Amino acid sequence: MDFIQPNCPTNDERYRMVKMALEVNNRLEDFDNIIQLLSPPSDILSIVPYGSCKNIKVAILGAGLAGLSAAFELRKAGFNVTIFEAEDKRIGGRVYTHYFDRSKQLYGELGPMRMSASHETTWHYINLFNLKTRPFIQDNPNAFRYVQGVRVKNTPQEIQENIYPKFDMTLEERLKLWPQLFNQAFEAYLLSMTPEVRKEILQIKSEYSPEIIKADYLSILQRMELAGLSNGAIEMLSGIEPFVADFLSNSFFEILHELYPVSFAYTYEIIGGFLRLPKAFLTSLFSREPKEYMGKIPASKLGTIQILSGHQVIGLSQPKKNGSVIVHHKNIKRNTIYDNQYDFIICAVPFSNLRLFKLNPVFNSSKMQAIRVLNYSASQKTVFLCNYRFWEASKPKNNKIVGGGSFTDLVINSIWYPSTPAQSPSCPGVITASYNWTQDAVRLGNFNSSREIELIKRQIEEVHGLPMNSLDSIVTDYKTIVWNNNPWSLGAFAFYDPQQKVLFSKVAIEPEYNRRVFFAGEHVSVTRAWMQGSLKTGMMAANDIARECQNYI
Repeated sequence: MDFIQPNCPTNDERYRMVKMALEVNNRLEDFDNIIQLLSPPSDILSIVPYGSCKNIKVAILGAGLAGLSAAFELRKAGFNVTIFEAEDKRIGGRVYTHYFDRSKQLYGELGPMRMSASHETTWHYINLFNLKTRPFIQDNPNAFRYVQGVRVKNTPQEIQENIYPKFDMTLEERLKLWPQLFNQAFEAYLLSMTPEVRKEILQIKSEYSPEIIKADYLSILQRMELAGLSNGAIEMLSGIEPFVADFLSNSFFEILHELYPVSFAYTYEIIGGFLRLPKAFLTSLFSREPKEYMGKIPASKLGTIQILSGHQVIGLSQPKKNGSVIVHHKNIKRNTIYDNQYDFIICAVPFSNLRLFKLNPVFNSSKMQAIRVLNYSASQKTVFLCNYRFWEASKPKNNKIVGGGSFTDLVINSIWYPSTPAQSPSCPGVITASYNWTQDAVRLGNFNSSREIELIKRQIEEVHGLPMNSLDSIVTDYKTIVWNNNPWSLGAFAFYDPQQKVLFSKVAIEPEYNRRVFFAGEHVSVTRAWMQGSLKTGMMAANDIARECQNYI
């Protein structure tokens, strides 16, 4: 009997899912290491007593998940926290749920749309805030693969029969299903390592084992070639898996840090939208007696929280070598610049944005190089509000698409469907019409809005075999974002180039200004491109500041 993912899973239920995924990949021995490495750090109150850091001022740059989790932890210890956020209408950073209706029942995710069952720190906060979750369907055989004008159902057998002939593959490759070819290229390298070496995938170290260094040295393309795949097989995999195609020149290590913790095996979504997570932080931060602290901390001992929305940080300076740090920031609407002094800083903005700061003095040379060259992926996402759920209208009914994604070599790359069905296809619904990366995101993002939406509609019709222009009467509204063009992110997520893991992972997170400036965000984590990385590094930065304050309290 197939396992059915439960809503709102308990920890034990999640652990069962992770173990099942590891068993499939013959790596059950990795379970304890994965859970340990992805768990939250020790509670800040194990470092300093609650309320003990009153009158110590901390500035947090950015109200994304890293900044919010840091503020949540610092407040327990009594710190006075000021959060700077350039956005004046929303918080959450790259968590971005767009609601089409006032009741917030029709929404699409322009940022994260799933979280992994193995991501312990994410679930720490999900459970703490009592947020409701349901399975995010990752794979659906009723969805499509559309490559070189050939449309097939999303099953390995149909891909083998109908798409393989388009590519110059060897006879041996043609006899294998595409997941076997994928595992030959990627999972096999994991199995060649010992469990102790595999642990290093989720660690930040000064020195790594030779197997890790080799993986980081190779691009994804080079690893596929070394695994013995022909050019035809590589082209085929790139066609049916656009993520592979878009990141061929990036570090092979980025594939490993997704595969090792089985991040895509069992995934979930927050019911009502992922924006509920940053909003839960915000509600708690401004509550006089937050229920999340379970009444163990008197209100008088909690730190203060201030959020300066619409304030762009433009620089940092440290007039005295071991002294406090000045945050230079601009009220965007008033175009007025302010200078405020803080004892500690948590920099939770992407390096792509930090690159534009005026720093006096500059950070150490290795950090400055990391800020300048660490790779951020472009990404474009468009969600459509539809008055008719055409993806659920297939006959017979067991062919309708509920959840999962369709993948194509067209510029839209992928289409994602709601994981819960409606009572009838005539009910309105929201579809992720286009989710793409790198060059395709830049190309589509360079169109004006009307041309972009026109192209996306025509390509969805092509993938689904719908009559041309049929979506014109179905799509009633849309929202789109090109993360590369967003001035406060300048990229969707960090996705390292070859050698950047070994060169910069430790450098990126090390503090600056004599341990007065600390760093947080997915870009300095071991789970880049996931909320897990932001949340855990926010907690880590808060703990680091608490340790610095032990001698002062």
